[in-house]
Amino acid sequence: MALTSVFFKNHGINLALVLLILLNIGNSSAQLSADFYSKSCPQLFTTVKSVVHKAIQREARMGASLLRLFFHDCFVNGCDASVLLDDTSSFTGEKRAVPNLNSARGFDVVDKIKSAVEKVCPGVVSCADALAIAARDSVVILGGPNWGVKLGRRDARTASQAAANNSIPPPTSNLNSLISRFNALGLSTKDMVALSGSHTIGQARCTSFRARIYNETNLDRSLAKTRQGNCPRPNGVGDNNLAPLDQTPTTFDNNYFNSLLNRRGLLHSDQQLFNGGSTDSIVRTYSKNMDVFKSDFAVAMIKMGDIRPLTGSNGEIRKNCRRLN
Repeated sequence: MALTSVFFKNHGINLALVLLILLNIGNSSAQLSADFYSKSCPQLFTTVKSVVHKAIQREARMGASLLRLFFHDCFVNGCDASVLLDDTSSFTGEKRAVPNLNSARGFDVVDKIKSAVEKVCPGVVSCADALAIAARDSVVILGGPNWGVKLGRRDARTASQAAANNSIPPPTSNLNSLISRFNALGLSTKDMVALSGSHTIGQARCTSFRARIYNETNLDRSLAKTRQGNCPRPNGVGDNNLAPLDQTPTTFDNNYFNSLLNRRGLLHSDQQLFNGGSTDSIVRTYSKNMDVFKSDFAVAMIKMGDIRPLTGSNGEIRKNCRRLN
């Protein structure tokens, strides 16, 4: 009999009960919670918000960029900060995947957030959690809803360019594809429409909407003509020219959904949400009631933040978000 078992037997302790208690402790430590850093880093929220606020003051578009960065992290093997890793001679990350190349941005702001957090509580807060908080703060600063960010994630030691290419919905997606991709991650159709409402802030590159403004008919012709002026037809010409995703790209409101009702969705995937399909009624609801949209958006963001987090002893707490320890 093992020495451990003999010890428990001699002291009248039920070994099975002890193992059950230890298992429960392990499980509870693996759960995300809003107060995860309440004792280990009480200055966390104010520290992150200060950096995010300054970044948005410098460039209002940055709020949308940080929110998008969180999306692109969570959709690839969970919310684990894998999107933040730089390529090296022996490591291929996700930054050069098609959905991120020349598109994903805000990495320098995340670096500043991490540096600021390290000063107040070194080695405690993961990059994955810092990004989750930054995404929430970006939404709030631009006029959107607040929510309690669940924390306790750890950072991945790996990344997958292939998964980034295959998991992040492209702007050419049709409605069935969008629903399927979100459902695969535990997000409902309503969650998908609410989260798509993040396009109420930010801008898109010409390469993402060129085919729509020249080839599609379910698009307001005046908008198409306007966008064609800054997005020439030949591929490669003006690919990085920007256009707002709705008419108030630095304010988190429900104008995105009103745009869809008027066939003014900039991306093909946007207009798919209101194109005679199963999500038309949700779009109408959000266009009429901003409070419902904001509430559903906050709920969906919490659910997205729960996608396959690394917890407990999995992963690591990176010192630098761009590279492994």
